[in-house]
Amino acid sequence: MSLHLRNPSYPSNSRGTLIFTISTLAQRFRSCRHSWPGSTTSFTLVYRREDIQRIWGWEIASGHYPSTRPVSSQLGFEKQPQNPALDNGIGPRRTYRVHSSQHPNVAYPPRPAPGSIADFDRIVPHCDFNLNKYVRDCLEVLRVGAGLDSGKRVRRTIPQDWKYVYVEDPLTTNSAHTAPLPGGVVQSEHEAEATFTKNRRAPWEPSPIQLPPIKYPTQRSTGSCDPEQPRIFHMFWTGDFTDKPYLALLSFLYTQNLGLDKDTPSTSSCTPKLWLWINPGFVVTQHYPAVSVQMFESIKSSPWATPFLHPRFKNFIEFKLWNTTEQLEATPELKDDWRSLSTLFNSGGDLIRMPTLPKSWPSHIPFPSKQKDSGGEYKGERETDKISVVLSDMARFLLCHRYGGVYLDADTLFLRDWEELLNWKGAFAYRWSWHPAYNTAILRMHKGSALGTFLLRTSLKNDFDFHPMTITKYLEEAKMEELLYRLPDALFDSAWLNMEGYQRDRPAQPPYSTFAEFFDTAAVDSATPAVVGFDGFFKGAFSYHFHNSWTMLVDPGRNFPDLGPKFTSSSPSSKDGVTGRKKPKEEDMRDLSWSTVLKRSFEAYLRGEAPNMYGEWLAWQDDTV
Repeated sequence: MSLHLRNPSYPSNSRGTLIFTISTLAQRFRSCRHSWPGSTTSFTLVYRREDIQRIWGWEIASGHYPSTRPVSSQLGFEKQPQNPALDNGIGPRRTYRVHSSQHPNVAYPPRPAPGSIADFDRIVPHCDFNLNKYVRDCLEVLRVGAGLDSGKRVRRTIPQDWKYVYVEDPLTTNSAHTAPLPGGVVQSEHEAEATFTKNRRAPWEPSPIQLPPIKYPTQRSTGSCDPEQPRIFHMFWTGDFTDKPYLALLSFLYTQNLGLDKDTPSTSSCTPKLWLWINPGFVVTQHYPAVSVQMFESIKSSPWATPFLHPRFKNFIEFKLWNTTEQLEATPELKDDWRSLSTLFNSGGDLIRMPTLPKSWPSHIPFPSKQKDSGGEYKGERETDKISVVLSDMARFLLCHRYGGVYLDADTLFLRDWEELLNWKGAFAYRWSWHPAYNTAILRMHKGSALGTFLLRTSLKNDFDFHPMTITKYLEEAKMEELLYRLPDALFDSAWLNMEGYQRDRPAQPPYSTFAEFFDTAAVDSATPAVVGFDGFFKGAFSYHFHNSWTMLVDPGRNFPDLGPKFTSSSPSSKDGVTGRKKPKEEDMRDLSWSTVLKRSFEAYLRGEAPNMYGEWLAWQDDTV
């Protein structure tokens, strides 16, 4: 876990550095919104049709559109652009297969084969809510098609259309290298108004749009990873480090292919990393070294965080300092304009005004102070939480555009290896429950992409609004929704539809009526978690999103990092995981919740008492004991 704290005494000209990418407290409020934000019906478009064509052309030629879904006819292409990411005579050939464990090692599923890729076009027909598909049936396809049921398979045959995982043969030809970029359609103002309606409060963006040189898909050996697609998971966190990000980081170590079963730590560029970005509590800040020192000290003193500073995890997890100013200044699309904004905090039209920044402004502007209102509640705390949520909505797009990788909210748990998703070459998020809109609790975009430029500049001209419903509006109006693939929520958020009252006639396992049941499992269902364990928890899904519940304990009976003697600073024998004081004698809970069972399964793996979900045992080197 690379918190691995970089030395806080770094030179004064080096800017910030905790890379801890956990999505964020922001979900504290955003996940609870189940209604559309109060935005107006005004239009958001600031790019002309010919520039939208150029964006499409850039993404397709770069190999970022491995889908057969047609490009909108309203874009005015005379013919569909050649796509080097498809098995169509231009791109690499695909071979679909189900990877299964081999005798005698059939007790656990196999890791995905290196280079495996999930075909979203094959997944969606089994999982799309609009097609009346059930989450439980979707999860069966996901686990059978990936071989996750290996050793426990009850289906005698696997339907061909359940095979959604493929590998590519090495590229031999790629005519896209000489394909011209689409663009330059001449249209009158009347035609533009009829097809694409401009934001009347903002001018058109300069045309032609300035995009970086295209990096054409290159020939690679089968199974190698793409250096242009960094395997970085980002999360974002504000406030004290608690049992919630602790659980998320444990799930990362338990599921991802980090080579922890090997004696020598992996240093391959193909090995995933998780950057947890820590927001120290400032709205904006200039270079302020004391903040990074304070943050690192806070991490080192937290019993929930210190296990991830262990040398065994230094190649995989890093804590990084979030500096809003530094991130905005380092983003070419924003650096010249962001200071003129009246606010950096806008979510679906809910504005939080920033103080005017003078030419010589202080080193930092803190979150609002806590002051009781007439009702006895702390107004400043509510504003701080609101800002944290909205800040995380912005941060995910800045991080993915600047560094590449995948952003996940901090209330998200990994449930399987993400190899097949990391190798998919496009951008994606997932569906907001039954709404035809995005939820960006998980967001994957490419570093420096044309899509990222479009979203950042469009947001800048629309009051810097990054709410997922507003992102949906940006893409809909530009006929660009296909470029950010909207996956069914069953893949990442399998309880959501059931929680909102859908599909309760045939629920997935486990069946929920509220998200809180993850932490406080109903008595009638409370025998299940301890009996079926991790293996029976939404098996097939790539992640689980528990939607906040920040005040509920993950493991009330053992509310501390129970990791054994190798993690002496978080030893369960003496200290309380929240206060750090001597722990009173506790009796275990009679009924164990899902959150408790998952935490204890992850901890048993780190203690070396049980394998992970793939049957791998964590190898401890002598020098890390």
